[in-house]
This record gives sequence, C-alpha cells and structure tokens, in this order.
Amino acid sequence: MTLTDLRDGFRDDDQRRRVQAVVHSRLADDRVPQECRYLMRFWWQLSMPYREVSLEELYRNVGAEKMEALIELISAIRSSHDETDAWVAAAQERFPVVQDRGFGSDNAG
Repeated sequence: MTLTDLRDGFRDDDQRRRVQAVVHSRLADDRVPQECRYLMRFWWQLSMPYREVSLEELYRNVGAEKMEALIELISAIRSSHDETDAWVAAAQERFPVVQDRGFGSDNAG
C-alpha cells in the first residue's frame, strides 16, 4: 500500500501541520534513533507526492503502539477531515510530548 496519497487527504495546510506536529513532538523520540528516523520520514510523507517511506518500512522500524497510532492516522486521513481532527486530539492525550535529548544535552564536558 502506497502512502503517497496522504498529502491530498487534509482539509488544508493547517490541518496537515497539526498532524505533523503530533508526529514530530509526540511520536518521534530521538532516544530510539531508528524508529525516530522512520517516523520523520513519515512526517515528510505527509506533505510529499513521492515515496518517502513505505508502510512495510514503518512496520519493520516503528514500535507496536506508535504503529497502531500511524495506522489509525492513515485511516483517518483517508476517511474524513473530522476523523483526522479526532485523531490529533486523541493522540495528544495518548502520547506525551517527547523531550528532545540531543538538542539539550551538554556536550561541553
């Protein structure tokens, strides 16, 4: 199943940005680098017409709970704008904001 249609499923750029913000700030955790890389590729896929990441790659590299959330999101985007809004609200309650460990680390030693 291709994910290149996702960018066309949003009401507008604002809705797409809200979804991307959830993926970025609540799902992509830099403490799990491989998973984070694939979640960020999915983040890009939400606005790109070409293949950035496949569903199979996501299944191989993203943990079960987050993968379930992505499947719910893909279904919502393909169903309706209201379902996409509902996914954002639910994901914000389900997943806490990830604290970026790399940016804030003190490497001055």
